[in-house]
Amino acid sequence: MINLPSNFDSFNEARRNGFIKAKELKESGKKLVGVFCTYTPVEIPMAAGAVVVGVCGVSEEAIPDAEKVLPRNLCPLIKSSYGHAITDTCPYFYFSDLLIGETTCDGKKKMYEELGKVKPTHVMHLPNMQRGEYTYKLWKEEMKILKEETEKTLGITISEDDIRAAIKDKNEERILLKEYYELAKLQPSALTGMEIHQVLYQSGFKFDRDELKADLRKLIDSMKERYEKGESPVDSSKPRILITGSPIAGISEKIINTIEDSGASIVAYELCGAIRNNDLLVNEETEDVYDALTEKYLNIGCSCMMHNDNRIEMIDRIIDEYKVDGVVDVTLQACHTFNVESFRIKEFVTTKKDIPYMAIETDYSKSDTEQLRTRFEAFIEMIEEDVCVK
Repeated sequence: MINLPSNFDSFNEARRNGFIKAKELKESGKKLVGVFCTYTPVEIPMAAGAVVVGVCGVSEEAIPDAEKVLPRNLCPLIKSSYGHAITDTCPYFYFSDLLIGETTCDGKKKMYEELGKVKPTHVMHLPNMQRGEYTYKLWKEEMKILKEETEKTLGITISEDDIRAAIKDKNEERILLKEYYELAKLQPSALTGMEIHQVLYQSGFKFDRDELKADLRKLIDSMKERYEKGESPVDSSKPRILITGSPIAGISEKIINTIEDSGASIVAYELCGAIRNNDLLVNEETEDVYDALTEKYLNIGCSCMMHNDNRIEMIDRIIDEYKVDGVVDVTLQACHTFNVESFRIKEFVTTKKDIPYMAIETDYSKSDTEQLRTRFEAFIEMIEEDVCVK
């Protein structure tokens, strides 16, 4: 049995433990800002001295309440997020002084209208293309508007030096997270799929910035030491899987555990809270901080973008660097942009990269777990046969 480093537990329970910490921070006078999306330039509320926390719903318990207002055939992430907000069942929503949304999809846009009745909510107008001078200027202007709205709502003045310091701070975190998840490039991987996911997801709920970075450094060193002792948690014979598509925090156990229990090794996540978010750094040498932020955040390869070549280029690189044997494309129910784009991803993976591809559509319930298990087992068997032929 492979043991986890002792400090892994601090990440494993960070979200739950953060509930009390959020209350303590509010009582001490700190401001909390809730965010939903990878496109949100978190450096701006960080520059205001606010604690930034992800508030996307990850459980189905609040969905029935959300469906009193929102349609049933809507993305479970949207319904869960709204449901927790209106029922006060998520402390991070409850303690947030400001919520920052973005126009990535129609469902979220309309949900933000309702959310604004509950909590101060600022919605950034995200262009749906990544090219052209007009697009760039529009997104840069949105950065400045967000800065002004954050100052107004929180009653704080933000200087450009404050933003530069926040950029440096957030880049340091991204670099550490990249060093951590890139341990999965080793053969066999130095990390299980759940070890990768838990640290990436739970890092967002460790609010002491210096402590977070120190803990990441210790964890990286511990995992390297474990591997160097020959204590790999993964069998070298297991097919290496890339997960891409919609956010999976609400379905992580159903997806990750079932795939790995079926005999594979998840080595990479091309997802909002993973490589898609951390791969690009903000250029600290750019003179204009708003140019630096615009360049980083406009180039994220999400399916909400038309002509989304950036996602294809990233998947291409991940498959090569992580020696991926198969790709699982996950779409949350009613997530139309990822669902439509799955055709292009399949075509690229199977034709250009010549490896097996599998698409699934699911929601937050556990009712399809065994059905997925059967499909995953068949997919992994197909990969193994494909490897033998090659």
